[in-house]
Amino acid sequence: MSASAPVKVSQTVYPDGRLVDDRIVGLIVRPETHIVDPRGELVEIYSPAWNLHPEPLVYAYQVRINRGQGRGWVVHAKQDDRIHHCVGTLHWAFYDDRKDSPTHGMLNKITISERNTALIVIPKGVYHAVMNVGSEDAIMINLPTKPYNHADPDKFRLPFQNDLIPYDFGDLGPQ
Repeated sequence: MSASAPVKVSQTVYPDGRLVDDRIVGLIVRPETHIVDPRGELVEIYSPAWNLHPEPLVYAYQVRINRGQGRGWVVHAKQDDRIHHCVGTLHWAFYDDRKDSPTHGMLNKITISERNTALIVIPKGVYHAVMNVGSEDAIMINLPTKPYNHADPDKFRLPFQNDLIPYDFGDLGPQ
């Protein structure tokens, strides 16, 4: 087959909008509902009633990612991240490096914008990186399960290009 031959596209979503791909164990992408009325719009960020995560809210911070820039790869040993998407278009990649996980070595990718916001739960031991692929700055709020320890951060980094994670952000990568 020549390099210019078309390749058949496989199914990526079910008719109800759910993604077809297998998900890393513990990685949750909970679509959010936008409640719109003549006054504006409301989006619930987190509710214990959802039974999404057993840990209480203990800390929150906002992150802005400049247009064309990225953050990651990062992994935590002691905390899970719970990230709410606010503004912009972000392309996420996740890699399960937990040796005892049934999805060890699995890679997941998602793109989120204001049109399909979600709360993302990222378990400890899962590397994650994010790239702003939109035309404006992007904003997200993290509600991690542990407060930030300035003296001993629970954060381990890898460069975007590395030998562990089989993913290349390609043209999406940092300039």
